Amino acid sequence: MSRTAPSQPNSAQPQNSTLRRSRTRLLAGVFTLALAGGAVGGLLLPETVTPANAQITTNQPAGTFSFADIVEKVSPAVVSVKVKKDSDDQVAMNDEGNQNIPPQIERFMRRFGLGPNGQGGPDMGPRRGGPGHRAVVGQGSGFFISADGYVVTNNHVVDGASEVDVTLTDGKSYTAKVVGTDPRTDVALLKVDGKSDFPWVKLAGKAPRVGDWVVAVGNPFGLGGTVTAGIVSARGRDIGSGPYDDFLQIDAPINRGNSGGPTFSLDGDVIGVNTAIVSPSGGNVGIAFAIPSETVIEVVDALKAGGQVARGYVGVQIQPVSDEVAEALDLKNSEGALVAQVQPGTPGEKAGLKPGDVVTAIDGETIKDSREMSREVARKKPGTTIKLSVLRDGKTITVPVTLEQLPTDVASNDTGKGSGTEEGNRDVPRLGLSLAPAKGVAGAGDQGVVITEVDPNGPGAERGLKAGDVILDVGGKPVATPSDVRDGLAAARKDNRKAVLMRVKSEQGTRFVAISLGEQRG
Repeated sequence: MSRTAPSQPNSAQPQNSTLRRSRTRLLAGVFTLALAGGAVGGLLLPETVTPANAQITTNQPAGTFSFADIVEKVSPAVVSVKVKKDSDDQVAMNDEGNQNIPPQIERFMRRFGLGPNGQGGPDMGPRRGGPGHRAVVGQGSGFFISADGYVVTNNHVVDGASEVDVTLTDGKSYTAKVVGTDPRTDVALLKVDGKSDFPWVKLAGKAPRVGDWVVAVGNPFGLGGTVTAGIVSARGRDIGSGPYDDFLQIDAPINRGNSGGPTFSLDGDVIGVNTAIVSPSGGNVGIAFAIPSETVIEVVDALKAGGQVARGYVGVQIQPVSDEVAEALDLKNSEGALVAQVQPGTPGEKAGLKPGDVVTAIDGETIKDSREMSREVARKKPGTTIKLSVLRDGKTITVPVTLEQLPTDVASNDTGKGSGTEEGNRDVPRLGLSLAPAKGVAGAGDQGVVITEVDPNGPGAERGLKAGDVILDVGGKPVATPSDVRDGLAAARKDNRKAVLMRVKSEQGTRFVAISLGEQRG
């Protein structure tokens, strides 16, 4: 007679079972709450042209957490973008292969000691014309934002393209034309003609919270239709790509080829457009950046209207108000945007702005830092008159400025590094700087005092001063000789100031450098 062996007592079994049930209920609750918001931006099936706001329903068993229903609704609107470029040089590939990384992202990667993503790539195509002429083929991602065929992708995906094709999840391909691009935000708008019933998704009108679930759909390595998931890791990231940086950071796996593809919230709305990754090898390491949907909406509307983005322009170089700068200016807090230079002939000069002014508000709205000022001014249309609240000489004044169109290429300072000539050289040991009149050094210009040598262990080096930089004024007073610099420092000390501001011109532009008088070393 067979017997069933009695089960061995296990005190952990009931506890583990309870934990599993609790975890399942928790996940199910999170999923249910995320979908309980009513109208959702998931699109309907391709044969409909109804706006993508139908309720996402789930066919999953109770207690199961899955992104499947969201993906099923939104993925038909995501496309693979294939571009062809005619080039006479060895051009790096777009996202598939040697990535055609935009210059601003290259600068960001160099900050972390990273090189271009990946090595090698697919065949660059047959040669045409003379030696070195190649047909370059690259791939990225994109998505429809309207039933009549408007597609959003990255500027760096289609930059310089002679031909652009988009491929849907059903395998159908269409030729697209480039409506317009905005390199400053890395957004491009395409248009596919001939149909009015494309599946599409909606751009979210509000930012996600840090910690929210996100789903990315795209074309990594040319595979197409690939789905990854993660969370929003951070908001407002500045990666050094330009004055309008305001990226979302996400940890959903993003790889080469995902550029231009959408990242979705749990309700099916696009919360960002994937544009860059941090990677020492070209593969995903869980740090990716997406352009927020609010920015994309503004850019797309402008590109639809005129093919380019018209941004307001003041014509000043600005920098953040650091703690040291605030101390030197006797400010109560380190907020606002410090005017380092006013370009001649610009709205800023016409309005009477001066170096050393601190902009604290625009039209009564407080400005936290220089990045926020850049973004707010850029959002205004040329011809608009704004009122700047400016702190000058300890008093707040209002300066009306009528904005002009931001030039396509804003002129940068062309300042030489100096020839190293020691004629007239005077050492300023308290700052660790060797100085000479700018007029005596080739390439330094006719104004100010050029830095010819920097002690790597001195206060000047710690503040980023380099040989070739030109000191224009100290404590608000112009300088022409090393003695003027010494006198400016002495005057600040006599006034019992804790720090002094020096306005410095370099290859990167003009900025203020705050030197604490307590930091000077004999």
